[in-house]
Amino acid sequence: MAEDIVVPTLGESVTEATVNKWLKSVGEAVSADEAMVELETDKVNVEVNAPADGVITTILAEEGADVEVGAVLGRFDVGAAGKAARSLEKFAVKEPTSQPATPSVAQSPAVRKLVDENALDAASIPTTGAKGNLTKGDVLKHLEGRSRTATASLAMAPSSAVAPLAERTIDPREEVVKMSRLRQKVAERLKLAQNTAAVLTTFNEVEMDALMNLRRDYKDKFEKKHKVKLGFMSFFVKACVLALKELPVVNAEVHGTNIIYKNYYDIGIAVGSPSGLVVPIIRDADQSSFADIEQSIADFGERARSGKLEISEMIGGSFTITNGGVFGSLLSTPIINPPQTGILGMHKIQKRPVVRGDKIEIANMMYVALSYDHRIIDGREAVTFLVRAKEMLEDPARLLIDI
Repeated sequence: MAEDIVVPTLGESVTEATVNKWLKSVGEAVSADEAMVELETDKVNVEVNAPADGVITTILAEEGADVEVGAVLGRFDVGAAGKAARSLEKFAVKEPTSQPATPSVAQSPAVRKLVDENALDAASIPTTGAKGNLTKGDVLKHLEGRSRTATASLAMAPSSAVAPLAERTIDPREEVVKMSRLRQKVAERLKLAQNTAAVLTTFNEVEMDALMNLRRDYKDKFEKKHKVKLGFMSFFVKACVLALKELPVVNAEVHGTNIIYKNYYDIGIAVGSPSGLVVPIIRDADQSSFADIEQSIADFGERARSGKLEISEMIGGSFTITNGGVFGSLLSTPIINPPQTGILGMHKIQKRPVVRGDKIEIANMMYVALSYDHRIIDGREAVTFLVRAKEMLEDPARLLIDI
């Protein structure tokens, strides 16, 4: 029995994906729940698994093709025995890579909006989507061919004034590589933060000696009991949660002319992955123990590197923490993660001279940075937030008794 291999629901706000890699070939036997094809979204990679034992008979969407939710990627024969690919050549008829659209060509709301805003005739645009659907990429390619001043950014900000993309001659020593969907999304969101929010950064420094001593004294017992290493991030998460409770506007969101205060503490942890930056969320961090937080962070890091994070794990979040110190950064100005209004940047711990009374002594110090949306957060609140976090980190016993 033949079945379509379709693009599954990809999560909230994710409607398109790119075929990253076919893991099985035409004619190759596949077991139930075995991955057949990997899709790349602007958040994570998603594998499409076989519904039952069978064989792939047709591949309709080639690697690199942009596809929408519900699009047919190929066809699968349930229960068929695995055969050599040559014996299935008669089944492996691929759809044309480009075919003229009909006047009634299917369009997603985003594509229809792009067509209408540019006064285009959808029927005149060649399509590459499954079942003849018109994709955003088709429209952008058409616009680029019609006018050299049209750019792909029109799809994301059609109402904004965009400078034309200058002609670029490629030197033989250069290599052109298309951005991954994740990298494109990161770029879009970072630019969105700069364009829509009034971002300002304030700095402070934390003396880490007390925290380092506590970690040194208890890390072995902690790891033995909880089966996870005791890091610094759990202390920073706890300190931020307590500071957010005192200054709820740093945990808020701007929505038009309204401020949405969030009575929960879903803390995003920026994690580097081979394909780009991802921000998985620790839900209800105020109710999580130090061990819970450390286990979540370790799990996020491992699955980010292997591309196994779920889209649902990166949706939402009320505040973000990023640690450039693990890469050696001494100081930076992190960019907020819209629609959040605050992000804390951690940095490298470095020995520096500090003044205590009338003496100069050596201490382990870390610069911390809070970037915030100045539209709703005033300097007094931002500075107070950092001071509260600093006080708790320099005297970590305060984190245990919530003061």
